[in-house]
Amino acid sequence: MKNNLETRLGIFFALAFVAAMIVVEMVGGFKFFAGGLKVRARFDKVQELKQGDPVRMAGVPVGRVEHILLATNKVEVVLRLDKPQWVKTDSKATIKFTGLLGQNYVALDFGSPDAPPVNENTLLETAEQADLSTLLSKLDNVASGVQQLSKSFSGDTLANTLGPVTDFLRENSPRISAILANAQTISSQVVQGKGTVGRLINEDQLYVSALGAVTNLDATAAEIRATVTDARGIVDKVKAGEGTIGKFTTDETFYHQASSAMTNLNQILQKINQGQGSVGKLVNDETMFKNVKLTLQKVEKATEGLEDQGPLSVLGIAVNSLF
Repeated sequence: MKNNLETRLGIFFALAFVAAMIVVEMVGGFKFFAGGLKVRARFDKVQELKQGDPVRMAGVPVGRVEHILLATNKVEVVLRLDKPQWVKTDSKATIKFTGLLGQNYVALDFGSPDAPPVNENTLLETAEQADLSTLLSKLDNVASGVQQLSKSFSGDTLANTLGPVTDFLRENSPRISAILANAQTISSQVVQGKGTVGRLINEDQLYVSALGAVTNLDATAAEIRATVTDARGIVDKVKAGEGTIGKFTTDETFYHQASSAMTNLNQILQKINQGQGSVGKLVNDETMFKNVKLTLQKVEKATEGLEDQGPLSVLGIAVNSLF
């Protein structure tokens, strides 16, 4: 009897121990009693988050949710971190879920590499995510819209929409048939190479002519490019002051000399117009013209009797006639 009682007590304590182990594991395992660093995060909604849910960074568990408290217009979530050295002061906390019916958890990002690690009771920044009910509500609205759209395409609506088209096709059936027949005839002629379009498609003369024209155009373009290049070379030389034209356009000495020559020429013409100098008198004074005319007349008279005279007689007559 004693052995039976001890056996029963042993079984009872063993079962109690197993049950305690299960309860401890359900509320976070032995880590729940272990040390760690507490940080806080405040959310507008925690959705279905509960105590003991995991805290993950890039999918790796780094802690668990220890407490969920109501704060001023916020819900404060206390997180116990097992690996606080990886969490930075500018890390953001977000409540996420693993699936439509999965477990919620708190996701932490890495933050800035240069930011310091968190301390005890550090308040982390948060980012809100649409909860499951909001997503389902939007899906419900989409489904309702699709349902209404499908109802709008009922038999009567389709009949009313397609009715005018059907009537048009029925009334113009002979014309449509004639158009299709003509299109078939034209396509057959084109395939056989008849007509301008058929020849353009089936014969390569236009291609050869176009190719020759393009070749000639390329040659002409090459000549034009060469001419332009030569012209540019000439312009560059003129700009550089090379050659006669270049010196004329760039050397100011020629400009000054030309200006001086034009000034001198203008002065000479003015003197001639005013009758100054020999040329001016010759141009403007008629006395010179009359003297030259008289002299020529005397020479003409003196030469009338030279044919029968000797050289000395001719010279004497010429001198006497002139003086």
